[in-house]
Amino acid sequence: MSKLYLHLRKRFEQAVLKHGMLAEGDRVLVGVSGGADSLTLLKLITGPLLFVPRPEFVLAVYVDLGFEGTNGQPAQILKDYFEKEGVPYRIEKSNIGLLSHSDYNRKASPCFLCSRLRRRKLFELARDYKCNKLALAHNKDDVIETLLLNIFFGREISTMIPYQSYFQGEFFLIRPFAYTDEHLLKRFAREAELPVMENPCPTANHTKREYIKDLIKKLDKDHRGVKENIFKAMMHVKPDYLLIK
Repeated sequence: MSKLYLHLRKRFEQAVLKHGMLAEGDRVLVGVSGGADSLTLLKLITGPLLFVPRPEFVLAVYVDLGFEGTNGQPAQILKDYFEKEGVPYRIEKSNIGLLSHSDYNRKASPCFLCSRLRRRKLFELARDYKCNKLALAHNKDDVIETLLLNIFFGREISTMIPYQSYFQGEFFLIRPFAYTDEHLLKRFAREAELPVMENPCPTANHTKREYIKDLIKKLDKDHRGVKENIFKAMMHVKPDYLLIK
């Protein structure tokens, strides 16, 4: 095990312990997109754990969004990887990506609808496989970016949270990388030679999230520590100094 692997496992377990994300007997569905974050999450949650319970069952799920031009290649690459790692898996075909970019979707942004429909599909599969936890690989950068996205474009102060109950406690969504920097996950994916794939979405590099990501990078470059300050600000909220009743 490399130093980076051990560091990431430590951060993973700290987050799990802080929020009680895993318990004995858990059946966990891991949403795998083919990106560095989700592949690293799968690697850690199926590997040896020291201070947190290892799930009784882990299912890797890749939802093929149906974008044209991929010819099923991402699904095949992940299928081969899951089988090589000996991880139970499910490849789910859909038209979610195409639907989100079609005339059907006139009210929401493609990203919003795609994310909503994909998560619905994951919950449906979690129910089919009797999984009580849904693990997603959103990282510290995602948490920071979501805060600014919601402030700038959603007119609210909110973000992703590490541990969340759905459907009166039937499922719990967990984000074990909520305190882990994105660049470390990408570095590990290269180190471990994980089969990371490019996002086939046609608008992947032209979203509001990308705009916010670039903005944070520039701010942090000009004023070192800005990104970390934004993250820590979410733990030091002063309600008495907000315009709330």
